[in-house]
This record gives sequence, structure tokens and C-alpha cells, in this order.
Amino acid sequence: MIYLLYGEEKYLLETKLKKIKKEFGDCVQGINYIQLDEQNISEIISDIETPAFGYSQKLIIAKNTGLFKKDRKKANNALSDSVAEYIENHVDILKQDITLVFVEDEADKNDLYKAIEKNGEVIKYDLLKLPQLIENIKKICTAYKVEISNETAKYFVECCGTSMQELINEIRKLIECAGTNGTIKKEDIDKLSIKQLDSVIFDLTDNLGKRDITKSMEVLNNLLYTKEPIQKILVTLYNHFKKLYIVKIAEIYKKDLVLSMNLKPNQMFLTNKYKTQARYFTLEEIRKILQEFINLDENYKIRQYRFKYWLRNNFM
Repeated sequence: MIYLLYGEEKYLLETKLKKIKKEFGDCVQGINYIQLDEQNISEIISDIETPAFGYSQKLIIAKNTGLFKKDRKKANNALSDSVAEYIENHVDILKQDITLVFVEDEADKNDLYKAIEKNGEVIKYDLLKLPQLIENIKKICTAYKVEISNETAKYFVECCGTSMQELINEIRKLIECAGTNGTIKKEDIDKLSIKQLDSVIFDLTDNLGKRDITKSMEVLNNLLYTKEPIQKILVTLYNHFKKLYIVKIAEIYKKDLVLSMNLKPNQMFLTNKYKTQARYFTLEEIRKILQEFINLDENYKIRQYRFKYWLRNNFM
């Protein structure tokens, strides 16, 4: 069988890959199990044709090969076309003796892609949308006899992000804390979960919008305590207020908010949060805040330049 697995949702992709390996059976590296990447992908046809001595089938897993990229090098371009042609001409042998799996971050629909699509299976793993994430979280909790409401599961996703692997890592702690027949609550998430920076920035902006300076400083100090780089905090804050500015402009000119903010399909649930926060500020206030961020960056670079100039003139 021939597979192409690609996309951003790495947990589901890796789960499928593990299933393929499990169904294949015992793997002996270099005999009936070959691993390839961009460094040795040129050997793929030779590896396919080399017998798996003592075994009836061979498993070849080729990860991040560069064969599906739009900006491929000429050598990769030629190799990609050769592999596509080989698959078309030897598909019966491949299906009988070889399990060939390509694993990529992204894949252009080139001749190799089309050859696999025609003769095997192409699966794209997009990041899951909110309803799917909630459903998966509830299934995991149910398996451990732990309750979590839809509202709490939604809050959990808002806090911990949309990566299924990250969510599983965090839900394990909550399940263990709740115990059999227990219930996960919002306060448990606040106490035990590691929140994504974007989620904390939402909290910070909420407090700024409500003019609660004490709470705002508490959130900021917690970020610094966890050793989150100040530059990263500032960049995330700037991008957050830029989105609030876009919300304001989109509402004034009656533009589609999702298109204006360039949100991914799995981020749609954030639109209402952005709209709510945008109401805390006037357009002029947001414009002023963005300018302050720009001034802060400019002043930092000027001071850095002056410091280097002083060092050069005094110590070099």
C-alpha cells in the first residue's frame, strides 16, 4: 500500500502512522523497515527494489523528503518525477510487497501527489475545529469515567490551544486530579493547566479593557514569573491589539470579520472574543496603543545602537 500523510494536526497523523506500523508487524531496521528523509531520499527506488531477505514485505517510511514542496530544488524535482513514474509502472509490485508511507508537513499537488492519490491513499490532517476538539476531549474524559461539560471543554480549548497533542497532555493532569466519577471544572483548568500565551494575552487585554490595572499587572507578572520572554509578550500583545483594530475597521466598513482577520478554520470560535474585547476600546485608543508599541520598539533599537557605539568607542 502507498500512503501520503500530511497536514498540521500532528497527533492524528502520528496516530495513523503508528497504526500502519502496528498492522505491518515486526520491523527490523535496515532489513524490512527503512526510514528515509531529505538526506537519503535519493535511495528510495533502490530501497524499494532491494529484497527484504527473510521477510515477505517491507515497510518504507519517508519523512519530510522535500519531494512535495513548491520550491523544490532541481534535483528533488527530477527525483519526485522519477518516483511518480516508478509508482505508475510498478504499482502491482508495490501493493503486494511494499508498504510505502510519505509523511510531510505540506504537499503540493504535483505528479507524485497525483500518482499516490490514484494508486494509494492521500490523507490530509487539518487542525480540528472547536466542535471536533470538544468531542475528542469529552471522549477521553468518558473513557476515564470523568465528567466535563461542553462549556468547560470549550474553555479548556480556549486556554490550552487547538493542538490535539497539547490538549491531551493537559487533560491527563485534570483527569488524574478529578479522579474516577469526578468532574473537571473551570477552576481546575485555571489552577492546573499551562495556558497558551495567546490565551493569557486575552486575559490581560480583558483586564486592561475593564481598566483593572491591579489584575492586569498580576497577569503580566505571572507571565514574567514563568520566564516568558518579554519580547515575545510584546509581539503577542501588539498582534492582539492589531486584530482588535481590524475588528473595529471591519465593523465600520461592514466587512467580513473572518476574512479581514485571516483566521484559520479552527480559530473561528475566537471571533466573538475579539469582538467583545474590541468594544472595550475606541478606535483612537487602539491606534494609540499600537503606536506606543512601535515607539517602544524604535526606542529600544536606538538605545541598543547607542550602547554598541559606546562599547566600540571605549573598549574596541
